[in-house]
Amino acid sequence: MNVFFEESGDFKVGQVLSTAGEAYQVEMASGKRTKVKAKDVLLQYDKPAPEELLEQARAVAADVDLDFLWEVAGQEEFGFAELGAEYFGHAPLPAEAAGLILALHTAPVYFHKKGRGRYKAAPEQTLKAALAGIEKKKQQAIVQQGYVDELKADRLPPSMAGIVHQLLFKPDKNTIEFKALEAACNELHTTPARLMLAVGGIGSAKDLHMARFLFESFPRGHGFPEVAVPPPPANLPVAAVEAFSIDDVTTTEIDDAMSIVHLDGGKVRIGIHIAAPGLAIRPDDAIDKIARARLSTVYMPGDKITMLPDSVVEAYTLAEGKTCPALSLYATLDTADWTVISTETRAEMVPIANNLRHNDLDDVVNEETLASGEGDYPRKAELTLLWAWAQHLEAGRMAKREAFGLRPEQNNRVDFNFYVEDDVVTITRRKRGAPLDKIVAEMMIFANSTWGKLMHDHGVPGIYRSQGRGVGGWNAKMQVRMLTHAAPHEGLGVDQYAWSTSPLRRYTDLVNQWQILAVAEKGVMAPLVAPFKHKDANLFAIVSAFDAAYAAYADFQANMERYWCLRWLGQENKHQVDAVVLKDEVLRLTDIPLVIRLPGMPSAARGAAVKLDVIRWDEVDLTIETRLLEIQEAAPAAVDFEEEEEEGDADKTLAGETVPELVADPDQPADEKAEVAEAAADAADADEAATPPAAG
Repeated sequence: MNVFFEESGDFKVGQVLSTAGEAYQVEMASGKRTKVKAKDVLLQYDKPAPEELLEQARAVAADVDLDFLWEVAGQEEFGFAELGAEYFGHAPLPAEAAGLILALHTAPVYFHKKGRGRYKAAPEQTLKAALAGIEKKKQQAIVQQGYVDELKADRLPPSMAGIVHQLLFKPDKNTIEFKALEAACNELHTTPARLMLAVGGIGSAKDLHMARFLFESFPRGHGFPEVAVPPPPANLPVAAVEAFSIDDVTTTEIDDAMSIVHLDGGKVRIGIHIAAPGLAIRPDDAIDKIARARLSTVYMPGDKITMLPDSVVEAYTLAEGKTCPALSLYATLDTADWTVISTETRAEMVPIANNLRHNDLDDVVNEETLASGEGDYPRKAELTLLWAWAQHLEAGRMAKREAFGLRPEQNNRVDFNFYVEDDVVTITRRKRGAPLDKIVAEMMIFANSTWGKLMHDHGVPGIYRSQGRGVGGWNAKMQVRMLTHAAPHEGLGVDQYAWSTSPLRRYTDLVNQWQILAVAEKGVMAPLVAPFKHKDANLFAIVSAFDAAYAAYADFQANMERYWCLRWLGQENKHQVDAVVLKDEVLRLTDIPLVIRLPGMPSAARGAAVKLDVIRWDEVDLTIETRLLEIQEAAPAAVDFEEEEEEGDADKTLAGETVPELVADPDQPADEKAEVAEAAADAADADEAATPPAAG
């Protein structure tokens, strides 16, 4: 005797060897023996042989007309044998009965299982809906396959053209388009980003990186709505100065300028003039909402996304030949010892006589020419005096750093500036701490520190940047935090530090400008009239949002700098490059600020020079593969390798990032660059602290 039975949702046949109560000992065609309960047996028969029956049953099931079978079944529950008699017109043969069971079991849309061998026909409306769904899926599968075929033929399906970014960066995995993209990628052994580049959905690797950033940080687009530019107050006094700025040639948001007026008795009054959009923009107005949504200008080689609309920037930038609204900090000094006798803050209109540019002056303004008085260049006397004060300010800060337990910043590091025009990148080396840089940086640090103290002394909250050692004792690393109260910035060597000198580019500076203006106008009454009060939830929210946005923008800038470094390799047809050892297997190219990992790098001294063979690089993944050719003994001159790592963490390059200290967008605010520069020296201190101090 043979049996046809159900086991774990599958139907099987076998020969009965013996019976024991309610169970059968069954031998399968494979020779395997199994115990089958009587309740699981659907058919008992003598002929044909088990395997032959199963083959015949499958043929019967394939021929069953499910629509006719459903009509025959009616709406009452039934057993397969009963339905078989109706369907076949006679008591079903073993193969017919088994085939009918297979047909019923594999058509759950038509028949709902109610028990072993028992079923019930689906209600008519349910069946119609299910069949419509099946038909829809069939049509979708046809469409999906068409998309796959087009993608494999390097064509972008029209339906995908408008949702490329969505598919790449935040896909709905239930859509036909995503399923087609995924299937095509699997068949072609590629990634969605590379496939979109191949079919023209994304124009270039640069466009891919830009699109990803904009999708994540500017989901509603980075254009500006039409807004009316508010004018500054009409009754501002005009300052009796000739102010001048010092910026890169690419700078359009000119936030700061300086002036000098000589007084009697060897005294001078140095003015630090900051663009004052805060005089016209008010909290919660249309322009403020735009600025608060962006929080900062976004920098990248060859381009930027400004925080404020161009019309607002043009109205308040400190442009040459204009008299501009400004928040001015005047410091009266005794040039004999550079003592600050007094400071004064006021809002006024400031005539801007010159916009000096690094690119025009770097070759003629250096430490030697400033010391000797040689050369002929604009604002020579003013720059000479400012250089002397800047050196004094820096010396004071370095002494303060040492008092905090940090060592002075090293001045022999190198910046790398990026310039991009028509997709051709130029990467230039520039010694950090050049006189023009130092003049601007020290003036801005002085202003940010002085205004931070002014707010603190008047009981007005602001947004401060504080740096000190975090938790962890002797081996804790330096941490920068943003606070709403004054606290030391040990890295810069100041008792308090509030970003206030770039209100056209950073929202924190605009907020602080409102607070400083309240102090300048109302004095002791400022806490009552300042836009932000102590423990203001809005102020805390701004700090939190700025931290997150600033970090995201910095990551994007680092990625784009890495992208342009890789482009430079191809542009310059570099097959062999020089590099220096930063740490273990982490190296940095000498000519460009590209940090790479070289697995299997032999042990070499930090700062050792090496020569590499460039095998390949990838502008999509921002990776590079190199091979070691030679290790030299000495480190290249004039480069401080001790200070090259931010917080001692060169391993950040594993995430495809460059080390921030090594690069500098020439358009970024001077105080940002100065703060980054000091962080490198602090990182070296943290590295030294990793060795426990000697006992006693």
